Amino acid sequence: MPVVTALDTLRQRRSIRAFLPTPVADEQLFDLLRIARQAPSGANLQPGEFIAVRGAARERLGERLTQAWRDGEPAREDYSYFPQPMPKLLRRRQVAAAQALYGAIGVGREDRAGRDAQFARNFRFFDAPVALIVTIDRRVGTGCYMDLGMALYGLMLAAEAQGLASCAIGAMASWPDLIRAELGLDDDTAIVCGMAIGHADPDAPVNRTVTAREPLESFFRVVG
Repeated sequence: MPVVTALDTLRQRRSIRAFLPTPVADEQLFDLLRIARQAPSGANLQPGEFIAVRGAARERLGERLTQAWRDGEPAREDYSYFPQPMPKLLRRRQVAAAQALYGAIGVGREDRAGRDAQFARNFRFFDAPVALIVTIDRRVGTGCYMDLGMALYGLMLAAEAQGLASCAIGAMASWPDLIRAELGLDDDTAIVCGMAIGHADPDAPVNRTVTAREPLESFFRVVG
């Protein structure tokens, strides 16, 4: 059996959007979360919380989020993610990523129904056995989002190293008031994203999505 190194894990990780129904044991999930907490954190504040949503609560949350999206309810995110307006360079990357995703599943640009059906799967956590809502106390400094981001990446890498797959779900942050109401969270709890974890479906076309990464010269330079 080949040895998988840390570098292999970094290179292999992908956002997976179709999962097998194979369950993930609680103890394995707990182990992944403990590993994620090893991420660097300024002053060791360790910001953020991970909430597993299960059973009827998960079904109800997914239905309500889907309905809010289909009804065109305005998104009121707790934090700004996409720049407004979107710079042309970033817009080109966004479009290329969408083309890679919808191209993998054979959904054309004009196929509104097909694109909507795929997008709606965000609110079902792509049917992964583990569905997490990730939150942070809105009173923390913005640097704490960096700390939480490192913990999120640690979680995804830990899952990859243990033969699992994951996908961070930004769409979950679009209607934070709805999520707070459904999960009984207070107003100081900001909704950051969702997270799906489970065993990847090897036969799902969507999991063959490949997005390009920028070449080194586009994001690295030497001064002096």
